[in-house]
Amino acid sequence: MENTSLLGPLKGATHREVGGVLVDVVPTGNARVKRIVYPVGFRWSKNLKDIVGTPLCMHAHVGFLASGQINIQYADGAMEKFVAPQAVAIAPGHDGWVVGNEPAILIEFDFEGETVERMGLASRH
Repeated sequence: MENTSLLGPLKGATHREVGGVLVDVVPTGNARVKRIVYPVGFRWSKNLKDIVGTPLCMHAHVGFLASGQINIQYADGAMEKFVAPQAVAIAPGHDGWVVGNEPAILIEFDFEGETVERMGLASRH
């Protein structure tokens, strides 16, 4: 069941849509907090690969999956499944997709290009 309060206006956010994904970003100190809404049927390799121009998503994702389910597959074939409510830490070099019939809502914390280093993640899976 989709939590509509998670989709309300976000004070101080910049809002954009990329490949069907809704992204709200709020600067917070030296970091950013993002609300990312991945729609039903979304798959990175289908919806964003051509827009971004890389075969896999090269961003790290650290945060909290507040709603929905996402599956991740890395270049080495390893898979991860995230079902809300769940903390998320995803290394660069992955494809990801929404599972089921509700959007996935991810509350993400990042440091733009420094997320991997500052969050202590592997640069690749």
